[in-house]
Amino acid sequence: MASKLSSLALHSLLVLALAALLNLASNSLNLKTYFDTSSFSAKPTHNMTVKLYGSPSSTCTRRVATVLKEKNVPYELIPIDLGKGEHKKPEFTSLQPFGQVPVLKDGDFTIYESRAIGRYIALKYGNQGTPGLIPSPSDFEAWGRFEEAASIEQNNFDPFASGISGEKIFKLMRGGTTDEKRVKELTDTLYAKLEAYEVILSKRKYLAGDTITLADLFHLPYGTMITERLGIDALNSKPNVARWWKDITSRPSWQAVKDGA
Repeated sequence: MASKLSSLALHSLLVLALAALLNLASNSLNLKTYFDTSSFSAKPTHNMTVKLYGSPSSTCTRRVATVLKEKNVPYELIPIDLGKGEHKKPEFTSLQPFGQVPVLKDGDFTIYESRAIGRYIALKYGNQGTPGLIPSPSDFEAWGRFEEAASIEQNNFDPFASGISGEKIFKLMRGGTTDEKRVKELTDTLYAKLEAYEVILSKRKYLAGDTITLADLFHLPYGTMITERLGIDALNSKPNVARWWKDITSRPSWQAVKDGA
């Protein structure tokens, strides 16, 4: 009888021990599920606000500010007074050796050149704000199409829109005289370039496809300057270009910074 009781007691102890082990394993799995973030994409946290050094009215500063707004990245604008030459002082050239705005500081990381900053923001903060501003480099076709569109802006739009702005606005600010012949050449070339834009945009909603990307947003500062400030209606002269231009200029991100970053 005593032997039978001992066997029952031992069996009960084994059952209790097994139940305890199963309960511990279950809790461990729950804890792992709770704490394991490997299945989630990185979600950046802000120990400190991103700092954007630039002039509020600068085209390139507003280009970066637009991307920050699109990606819902809070930022602090550190004003750099270009009229006083603050961009050429050692305090600033220690951040940007060429003495040009803007500069972005994100924690300990400093980066300049507005298009490079835009790419950095879109990649680092990819899981917040507007999706798809820059495709994954692992999607070769989407990446290639994006870089194609970005190259179009930088080589077939910016030199002419910024050149016109330089002649009609920035030269005068520096006490120079506008070269009207040069303005006409640049304007005629821009209209010709937009013929190709019309072909592209007759097949796609945006320059790189049916999703807006940085390549579209990069047009905003100089496009708005020649359209609204100089009255050059090139971006409204062709139906698909006009449709695209209305779309991107109406975005809340641009409306928030178009008059100052």
